[in-house]
This record gives sequence, C-alpha cells and structure tokens, in this order.
Amino acid sequence: MRENRLSWYAHRLGRMTPTELGWRTLDQARRQAWVRYRSRPLLPREPVPFQEPTFTALLPPGTATKVPAGLREELLGAADGLLKGRFEVLGVARADLDEPDWFYDPVSGRRAPEQTYAFRIDYRSEAVAGNVKQVWELSRLQHLGLLSAAFFVSGREVYAEQVARQLRSWWASNPFLSGIHWTSGIELAERLVTWVWVRRLLASWPGAPGLFEKNETARRQVYWHQRYLAAFQARGSSANNHVIAEAVGQFVAGSAFDWFAESGRWRRRAGNLFERELERNTFPSGLDREQASDYHGFVTELALLAVAEGELGGDPFPEPTLERLAAMLDAAAAVLDARGRPPRQGDGDDGRGVLLDPPTVDRWASLLAAGAEIVGRAAWWPEEPPSVMSVLVGGLVKATRQVARRPGPRPSHFGDAGLTILRSGPGGRLPEIWCRCDGGPHGYLSLSAHAHADALSVELRHGGVDVLADPGTYCYHGERAWRGYFRSTLAHNTIELGGEDQSIAGGPFLWLSAARSEVVGVVYDAEGRPVSWEAWHDGYERLRPSALHHRRVDLDDRRREVRITDRVESDAGHRLRMAFHLGEAVQDELDGARAHLSWNTGAGRAEATLDLPGELRWTRHRGETEPVLGWYSPRFGVKEPSTTLVGEGRCGGAARPLETVLTFRP
Repeated sequence: MRENRLSWYAHRLGRMTPTELGWRTLDQARRQAWVRYRSRPLLPREPVPFQEPTFTALLPPGTATKVPAGLREELLGAADGLLKGRFEVLGVARADLDEPDWFYDPVSGRRAPEQTYAFRIDYRSEAVAGNVKQVWELSRLQHLGLLSAAFFVSGREVYAEQVARQLRSWWASNPFLSGIHWTSGIELAERLVTWVWVRRLLASWPGAPGLFEKNETARRQVYWHQRYLAAFQARGSSANNHVIAEAVGQFVAGSAFDWFAESGRWRRRAGNLFERELERNTFPSGLDREQASDYHGFVTELALLAVAEGELGGDPFPEPTLERLAAMLDAAAAVLDARGRPPRQGDGDDGRGVLLDPPTVDRWASLLAAGAEIVGRAAWWPEEPPSVMSVLVGGLVKATRQVARRPGPRPSHFGDAGLTILRSGPGGRLPEIWCRCDGGPHGYLSLSAHAHADALSVELRHGGVDVLADPGTYCYHGERAWRGYFRSTLAHNTIELGGEDQSIAGGPFLWLSAARSEVVGVVYDAEGRPVSWEAWHDGYERLRPSALHHRRVDLDDRRREVRITDRVESDAGHRLRMAFHLGEAVQDELDGARAHLSWNTGAGRAEATLDLPGELRWTRHRGETEPVLGWYSPRFGVKEPSTTLVGEGRCGGAARPLETVLTFRP
C-alpha cells in the first residue's frame, strides 16, 4: 500500500507545471504554519466596531405562495422523513439523520478523524477516513436546505428547530481546522452556500438571528470558512469544478454575510475568480470542459446561484458572464432526450449547489426552470414546470436578464466539445431514437480528473429508455476495482485493444496518458439534423504495432436503424474486445452474433434486433466480479447487475471493418 501511495505522489507531481509546484510548496508551508490557529483561532473583525451584524439578503414577500401546491406537499413529505432521520445520501438509505454522527461512514463502518489537525489527515486513505465522499457529503449540510425550504413554505417551526439543533451540533463538533471537514475547500464552499440559504429561508422564524448573526459561534464559523477559502484555492491542474464552487461559496457568503472587515474584498476577489474560471471551465458552445455531463449540471447550478446573488446584492455580473451562463443552459437543454434525461458521459456524483427540492423533482428540469427565471429561455427549450429551486432562486432577481444571441434551432453538434447527438425527427408517432457520439477531448487540464476512457463510445436510447447504456460512475474512493472498472474502456460502448484502456490511469482522479480524438465528419439531413458522424482516436498508438480506431455512426430515421462501423488501422493484428452494455430495462436473447432485445415502455413492449459483427465471438455477461463486468450505476453509490455483450477477436492488418446494426421494430 505504501508503494502505491508513493507511486501516486510521483504521478501527481508529474502532472504539475513548475509554477504549480511553487504554489503548492507555499500552500504546504502555510498549512503547517496554520497549526497555531487551532489553539488561538483567527478572530473576525467587524467592519463597524460595536455594531451588531444583520442579515438583509432576503426573498421578497409572497415568494412562498408561488410554489405549486402539489410540489409543496412533496417537499413537506421529504422534510417529515428527515425529521424521522430518513434520507438517502449518495445511494445509502440513512435512518440516523435525526441526530447525525458527522464523522461516520456508513459504507465502511469507520469514523473519520475528528480531533486531528486537518492538514495532517490522509483523507485519501480508506483506513484513515473511510469512504470520505460519504463523510463529506452529509456535512455539506444540504439536507438542512431542504428542511429550511419546508419551513419557508409552511411556517412549521418544527423544521426550523431541527435545522438549528443540527447546525449547533455541527459547529460544536468541528472547531477550526480540527477533523476531516476542514480538509477540502469545495466542502467548505458548499456549506457556505447552504448556510446563506438556510438563514434566508428561516427569516420569519424568531430564532433565526440568534442562530446566526447574534451567535458568536456561527459568526466565527462563517468567518473561518471564508478565511480558509481566501488562503487555499484550487489552482493549476486542480482548477476544475472545485475552483468554481470555491469562488461561488465565497461570493455568495461575502454578499449575504457581509459582517466582516474583509467581506467586500473577499466578495470582489471571488466574483472576479468566478468570471474568469467559468469561461475557462466551459467551451464556447456552453458544454463543460471536464467531459462529464453531471458536472456540467453542477457547474451550471453554481453559476445560477452566483448570478442570482449578485443581482440581489446590487453587484451584477457583466454581460459576457451572463452570455456564458445562457450558453451552458442552452447546451444542457439541447442534449436532453425525449424524457428530459441528459447524457451520462464521464463521472457523476449527483452534486448540487444547493438542495431545495424534494427527491421527486428532476434535477435537470429544475435547473432549466431556474435558468429561465435568471437569463430567459430559448424558444426550443422543453417546457419545464416550476420547481422549488426555480421559484426561490428566481425570487432573488427583480427581472430576468434576457440574453441575446441564443441559438435559433436546437443544437445537436458541439464541435469544440466533440459531442454529437443523432436523433430521429421530432413530432412523429414513433418514439425518439437518441444517440450520443463521443469524439471530444479526454478531459480538462492535465489530470482530466473526471474523464473516462470512453473515446468514440456511443450511448443510445429509444423513447428515453437506455438501450445501449453508459454504465455510470458508482464510486470515487475506497473501492479501487470498481472505480477502475466504471471508467475503463471495456465499461463503455466502444473497442478495447490489447487488453488495455485507451487512456492510462495513474490514480482515481488522474490520467497518465490520454487518447486524442477528432471528429472528421458530420452529415446533416434536409432539416439540419445530424444523421451521420465519424471520428478517430489515437489512444492505441502506444501499442506495437501502433493502431488507430475509426468509427462511423449512421442513423436512418426511415428504416429505424442505427449502423455502427468500426475500423482499426494497424500493420498487424491486435486482440480486440467490443462491448455493448444494455440498459437496465432491456431483456435480451443472444443467438450467435444476433441479440433480440425487448423492454417495457409503460404502454406495451418495444423490440429491437442487434446484429453484431460475425467476425467476433460473442458472449453474455451479467453481474460478474472476477473480473468485474456487467454492471450499471443508476446514481452515485448504487450499482446493479446489467447485461454486457462482449465480442472477442483480432483486428488490424487486412481485417475488414466491423459492422453493428441496431434495428428498432416500428
């Protein structure tokens, strides 16, 4: 294990520039120096001595009445469950959240360090911290946002009182720099956003001032969180969604909790950082550079919260930032399938900027509804009902900031991100055929932390039902074999050569080499919809002899057919495995090189035939563990057996292209 840790550190250092090494050396020195603040914590300085701080970042009167009645009842039902301790956290059904243990990991059964100096905790070690993602997640305290929203729409003090009990418990259990919850800046930033929204939603509760601005413990926690973020920033190879979250947390808190002499400076610095990093983290098309659909939603939600807070505080962001946010929302709306489901590309951990809606509300529908309140909607967006988040976040702005230059027709090809959606024509009597084709960059920055080895993979749905599925993510920490599988080449609908991944991993959030992909052709029909896509990647150039994988995907709407043509360019043959992962609802019968597929649509049965390349030997796998194969993760922390069809053979040299045809029965 020690050898693995040393290897990881060596690989991690190798992904840094000399400038970043300098930054991190200074950060490390500061972390060691800050140990003195455990015994003598930094004390906040009020901008006006002897003047009590106040909270004025409030929602306008009548906002609560705009939440639809049915949604209100769903929210109260979820809040009542929380009062009894019941809530799902990253796939784990918890029943202990009435009095949480803030350091307990329900996956491993371990408790993370509570008293240790934060910067001396090896949080990457499961033996030390358990499944740290589980431990961190609960202490984002986002479930208290839901309870506060329930109070806001109902006035029932039992929700506010439970929020107060848990906040006081958390503050008492987590003194400055002690324990696992001071080890990661993004976690502090997420808490700050939640605390602002909790205070805002509890405004009519008589105990709110005594819980926050008149509570010295609360003020110190708010100050310490912001001082930490001002000192330690995600930079260099780590400046992905983390730096966006940190900037948003500091901006939101600096705007609403303007209680300190540094508040104005922190707010301005965070706002400038947010503007700069939002542009860096997203393509001009609006898609997120991390090549991870779930993180696109996360960053877009954070951006909405920042823009809304700026509008409320009279500190609006400039037009280019609004335009980039609108592009992100347009991209999110454009890639949804007929049921409003996004792609499942790359990592996803169901991260939220703030939790205000009950679990029954679709996250992407809520995101678009909130976005329409802030920057307006394009004419082709799907119609989305109001959500709790859209009503409350929209309530912060006096008027929608209409952004010009929105795309006219719905985009389907995002050239800068290498993502193309082939879909059948709208408005027909037959279910939509939706196919995501991946020919973009491996990921963002030198780590590509949330990328998968999935170049040229496809994801295909029929009427919003996964037929050829992206298996998802499942986990980050602690379960190395599962983390390795879910982001491997074999876990995606593409080709593996030589028994190796296209890109080489050096750790759970680190890649040592990355396949380079290029889209070489997109063909459009008379209505301007992409119907054919072609790309290649060079991830196997390292093999001897080297190999290039070419793939073409054609959608024939009239014949209800998708044809996938694969060609491996190499001077000699290589061992090949081609995988197709069937959706969790799909039943199959494999007969040689043909699979008969069927699934329930809710209104009957749908059927399709998958004709596989006859040059390969096809086998069926489901729920296997040695090695791992045939699994699907519907959401983070959950895995379920699913069917994977694997074809094995040789390729390259004079081998003919491999053709796969999926035909849907009308």
